[in-house]
Amino acid sequence: MAQPRSNIPPHSSLVKYDNPILVSTTKDGRGKGKREEKQLSPTEDILNSILPPREWTEDGQLWVQYVSSTPATRSDVIALQEALDQKLQQQQARETGICPIREELYAQCFDELIRQVTINCAERGLLLLRVRDEIRMTIATYQTLYESSVAFGMRKALQSEQQKVEMQAKIKILEQEKRDLERQVAEWKQKCENLEKKEAERRQDENNKHKEEVEFLKKNISSLKRELEQLLSIPTSKDAA
Repeated sequence: MAQPRSNIPPHSSLVKYDNPILVSTTKDGRGKGKREEKQLSPTEDILNSILPPREWTEDGQLWVQYVSSTPATRSDVIALQEALDQKLQQQQARETGICPIREELYAQCFDELIRQVTINCAERGLLLLRVRDEIRMTIATYQTLYESSVAFGMRKALQSEQQKVEMQAKIKILEQEKRDLERQVAEWKQKCENLEKKEAERRQDENNKHKEEVEFLKKNISSLKRELEQLLSIPTSKDAA
């Protein structure tokens, strides 16, 4: 499958490509461009199915660049490793954690290894292609799971924040109700104290009045008793005779 055509020349890649080819085009009656296709060997056909050629337009000209079918040597593998380390350092890729730059560079390195293996053994290259696609699918699945978990966490955080605001408002209302009830309790307590004080004063007044009445009655009784004794102590006329 061919890669999407771009108006921007492709960036440098760790995958080894042949020199770009200027595609000659002619216009037919329907206004569509025609181009001559490159005659490919079976190995090149498999390589292009694994690593599609890059296409772009520049100054109104269409360019195509096929992946290289030149077998790799030991020095090529060493050069690939050095180029990988150099690009990781130049592009300041992080050594640990999630890093799109490091992921892209290692993907290019793996594609180059697939290219080298496919030239020597097409079946082994196709098997590595399956491994690559499976790894990418697994990573995409984990990425989707991560994004969904982040979205779920964000929703929960927003819900928690909203519930927090609601609870704070409810706490303020309850605190106000508590203050109102405490004020009412203080008022009723003051009223009770006032009533107890008035009742105590009333009882004290009644006790004082009762004591005064008792004292008054005692005095009257004593006075009457003395008068009675005096009357009893006066001799009558018969007694005098």
